[in-house]
Amino acid sequence: MDFKKYCKQHRPSSKAEEFLRYIGPGLLITVGFIDPGNWASNLAAGADYGYLLLWMVTLSTIMLIILQHNAAHLGIATGLCLSEAATAYLPKWLSRPILLSAVLASVATALAEILGGAIALQLLFGLPLWLGSILMAALCSWLLRSNSYSKLEKIIIGFVSLIGLSFLAEIVMVPLDWSAAARGWVTPSIPQGSLLVIMSVLGAVVMPHNLYLHSEVIQSRHWNLEDEAIIKRQLDFEFLDTLLSMSIGWAINSAMILVAAAVFFANKVQVSDLAQAVDMLRPLLGNNAAVLFAVALLFAGISSTATAGMAGASVYAGIFGEGYDVQDPHSWHGVLLTYWLAVLVILFIDDPFQGLIYSQMALSVQLPWTIGILIYLTSSKKVMGKFANSLRLKITLCVIGAIVIALNIMLLLEAVGAVSF
Repeated sequence: MDFKKYCKQHRPSSKAEEFLRYIGPGLLITVGFIDPGNWASNLAAGADYGYLLLWMVTLSTIMLIILQHNAAHLGIATGLCLSEAATAYLPKWLSRPILLSAVLASVATALAEILGGAIALQLLFGLPLWLGSILMAALCSWLLRSNSYSKLEKIIIGFVSLIGLSFLAEIVMVPLDWSAAARGWVTPSIPQGSLLVIMSVLGAVVMPHNLYLHSEVIQSRHWNLEDEAIIKRQLDFEFLDTLLSMSIGWAINSAMILVAAAVFFANKVQVSDLAQAVDMLRPLLGNNAAVLFAVALLFAGISSTATAGMAGASVYAGIFGEGYDVQDPHSWHGVLLTYWLAVLVILFIDDPFQGLIYSQMALSVQLPWTIGILIYLTSSKKVMGKFANSLRLKITLCVIGAIVIALNIMLLLEAVGAVSF
């Protein structure tokens, strides 16, 4: 049979080809919630509570899919990222404090990513954390400055693939209680003293900087803002991209908790830092598991540090009414601000593992403000025109916002000792 003729007869459909062209923005967001901060949160969840907190990954991912699609919806329909839209349509007294807090959230995110990458470099090569942090920030500054978005997207997708394969290999190596895992995924449970970990898992999955980033990078696909039919079709493709990418993130985050539950919780081993986790994996699962863990952590650190820099730059540039362009001074200054403020904070951190946990909790505290302006902007006909949120979507988004606010209030009450959850 003629090979060329065979290929022509078995080409994918035009819709499949078009969908494949739009895969990418969602995977960039996936990187943001399989970062080293997630590793710390998920390891703490699995090591301390076994399979009981898997439900939070499920709930967070469902909320994430809805929120990320809504943020991308804004970018597609208006051609503006969330930061630009907030600057254009909200009064400065409201938009500026929220956007500046979003910049700080990007710094907190970058702190976790850079610190996680530095821990990986220490595990693999024995570098001190301060030196590894500087190298991570310098490397990712160079990656953003020297690569076009399309090249960077391919690099990050490659990193995500390696991280996923690493954890699939880890799951094969450990004895899992699948019935307990199945119950954990769908049964809400808040064990005593677990709220900090629950909030860190929430902040590690539903991350405010990712909402800004998604509304920005989705525009790399050059939407036609004049043709309603095209916008509707691209919204459908974007939703499929988001659903696929967030599902991959759910699987990887779940795998982290599963490994921690099977290895650490089952053996009654306390985990207080990522380096300790690798040292304990080595005798329990063999040297290959420890090396896989460290290499995957490094890949996660590099890729998520890059996306955190893009997000910080997008938010910062949006304050000046500009979109992300790393060659533009405002975007480049946003990258530098995000990375080097994070490095400065890292130099004063005594307990890296707790630093990772608290950085993720800080994201969940900022999250209600970002969700609030997102709902307002995407529900406004002045901003979105015919593509404003439906009543059902508004209610769904408000319920998500209410859940996040309620969890924050519970955390605050526990922190001041008023209530014990």
